[in-house]
Amino acid sequence: MKSITHSGRGWPLSFVCVAALGGLPGANAFAAAPQKPNIVLILADDIGVECFGCYGSRQYRTPNIDRLAERGMRFRHCYSQPLCTPSRVELMTGLSNARNYSAFSVLNSDQKTFAHHLKDSGFATAVAGKWQLFGAEQYDDRFRGKGTWPKEAGFDRCCLWQVDRLGSRYWNPLLYVDGENRQHGGGEYGPHIAANYLLEFMAEHRDRPFCAYYPMILPHGPFEPTPDSESRQSADKQRNFEDMVAYMDKLVGRIVAKTDELGIAERTLILFAGDNGTGRTITSSLDGRTIQGGKGLTTDAGTHVPLVACFPGTVPAGRVSDDLVSFTDFLPTLLETAGAAVPDGLDGRSFLPQLRGEKGNPREAIHCFYCPRPERDDKPVRFARDQRWKLYGNGRFFDVRDDPLEKKPLADLPDDSPASAARRKLAAELERMPSEGAMLLKFAR
Repeated sequence: MKSITHSGRGWPLSFVCVAALGGLPGANAFAAAPQKPNIVLILADDIGVECFGCYGSRQYRTPNIDRLAERGMRFRHCYSQPLCTPSRVELMTGLSNARNYSAFSVLNSDQKTFAHHLKDSGFATAVAGKWQLFGAEQYDDRFRGKGTWPKEAGFDRCCLWQVDRLGSRYWNPLLYVDGENRQHGGGEYGPHIAANYLLEFMAEHRDRPFCAYYPMILPHGPFEPTPDSESRQSADKQRNFEDMVAYMDKLVGRIVAKTDELGIAERTLILFAGDNGTGRTITSSLDGRTIQGGKGLTTDAGTHVPLVACFPGTVPAGRVSDDLVSFTDFLPTLLETAGAAVPDGLDGRSFLPQLRGEKGNPREAIHCFYCPRPERDDKPVRFARDQRWKLYGNGRFFDVRDDPLEKKPLADLPDDSPASAARRKLAAELERMPSEGAMLLKFAR
């Protein structure tokens, strides 16, 4: 783990995004009992590492997220599924898609999520932003409505786009708010409404542990102007996307600032990640390279996502970690942070020790089982990878450090080479996991 020193410009220390476990607002409270930390989990929609200043971008404006990295830890090797629902199912359950993913837009209703576990541990829970886990009205009638309602997933409160109905997500949105669909008008902006909802929830629960899950609506297509865009009539998708990234960052900054305003910054963990790669129509520049968005692809452009964690007093500032993180790792990390029991049988492992600056139990490899539309009989793509090497289930083997587009599969390797050793390790990882998944529509209803 490498340490980076910063000048300290930006937020004052009281504005630090996250704070130590058990931090308390006063001495009397401390004498009474240690308080569990709050948890804020932010998941941006369709955006890879190439779109963030803290990962080297000079094209996009992300000052608030960059400050999170300055005050906490940035992970160089976090990998998601290449598509939204598969990633979210893993994140929420701690299980590989091979075990519990059966249809796009569906979270099987028999699954126990991190919200269930935290609720059982005394946390107030809320979710705001994008759902797409119930099987809304526009999907095939074989699985429409066969997923999970937000309340059934463990969330006390919600303000969400696309639960059982579709509607607009941006201007004049249709949102599902605490059990009913509400059509907004008057030029209201969906991402702004969702952020305000979470800010109010945080204020209402400042005196008890809470989990605020923020699966953001931004910056997923359609690529439209934001309230801060120079023109509401812009049809330039690339420019609009860049404006959407800036507005996404602005909303993250509001969430962070609220913890300071409420006096809870020193007992609130904030994690920020992206759910999959950037949309394929978007072109970005990074370190002198042109990167075409890779959403839906199993290359780095589709799976390499940002992960920033802040926890002052626990996470040393300015750290950069080269440890591997899978989306199945979020649930055990959140539960361990909360002091809740971590169930057996998960595919994820906690990276809380790394957040504390300890070695922890870092992964040697990540396994991916990707079958975006099993209800359409899609065939799964499997691979295992580490920081440099990647092995597919069909035997293709790549040095993704030097060949990120995976154009040059490696073969005829000397037995004593580092590449051969990596291939054997990754083959064992593939062998450890199922080669076939939950391919049938299996619902608990």
